[in-house]
Amino acid sequence: MSAEPTAVAPGTAPGSLGRSRPRYGEQLIKGLLFAAAALSVVTTAAIVISLIPPTVGFFERVGFGEFFFGDRWTALFQNPQYGVLPLVTATLVITAIALLVAVPVGLLTAIYLSEYAHARVRKIVKPVLEVLAGIPTVVFGFFALKAVTPWLQDYLPFKVETFNAFSAGVIVGVMIIPTVASLAEDAMSAVPHALRDGAFALGSSRMIVSLRVVFPAALSGIVAAIVLAISRAIGETMIVVIASGLRDNFTLNPFEAAMTMTGYIASAGSGDLPTASFEYRTIFAVGALLFVITLIMNLLSIRLVRKFREVYE
Repeated sequence: MSAEPTAVAPGTAPGSLGRSRPRYGEQLIKGLLFAAAALSVVTTAAIVISLIPPTVGFFERVGFGEFFFGDRWTALFQNPQYGVLPLVTATLVITAIALLVAVPVGLLTAIYLSEYAHARVRKIVKPVLEVLAGIPTVVFGFFALKAVTPWLQDYLPFKVETFNAFSAGVIVGVMIIPTVASLAEDAMSAVPHALRDGAFALGSSRMIVSLRVVFPAALSGIVAAIVLAISRAIGETMIVVIASGLRDNFTLNPFEAAMTMTGYIASAGSGDLPTASFEYRTIFAVGALLFVITLIMNLLSIRLVRKFREVYE
């Protein structure tokens, strides 16, 4: 005679090892995670919706050619011109200088913490490094203006203006070093130790293992860290407002004053512009362009991360 089938709790598949009781705590956590994800999507959508009407109103009066290819931005003056190239150029110059500072220092710091530092040293150095990211940016800005710029004026053989893009770029780079170092170190630490052990077994030195094995294996995380740092440098406001000045200077010379997109938004938005005026709409036009640039950077980051991602068993 065949044995009678064992009774199965409702909602549980035969032979399943799952609990018969519903897991209310797990469902609550899933709901909170979904709410957090939905909130980020709703926030992004709200930003886009708030930018569209004023931006459309701006381009009803100003042509795309004048906006994107004009080399003068005097939106708040008596004879206004609306060429955004000086703002974009200043933003890119400062971002490039910041990357020249942050990427080498950040990656070298990440390699040291991941591959060379003792565990006790890592526990001390990494939190101290991350504290640097918590310093108010207005402090960085005044440091650039009162310490870095005078030093440049004293020791460089050519003229350095009081407000200049170079000192702003250097300090923005210092500000984003923790972003590059911390995220890159996390990516390198996540590389399986079996890869390191195999390389050491073949007689490789620690430097060869770090640069030829660990670094390529963690490349997707490193690329994501750099792109995130670029996005933060592009969106930095207080440092560039204080250190680089607010002059619409269409130049690649980093030792002259320049006004970035965020600098214009901060200076115009903190003034006495009527909210219904056309001048106020210029803030949204520049903000929309800044949003598009950061969106492109994020899409590029996702593409690069997927391209260089390494999956290990």
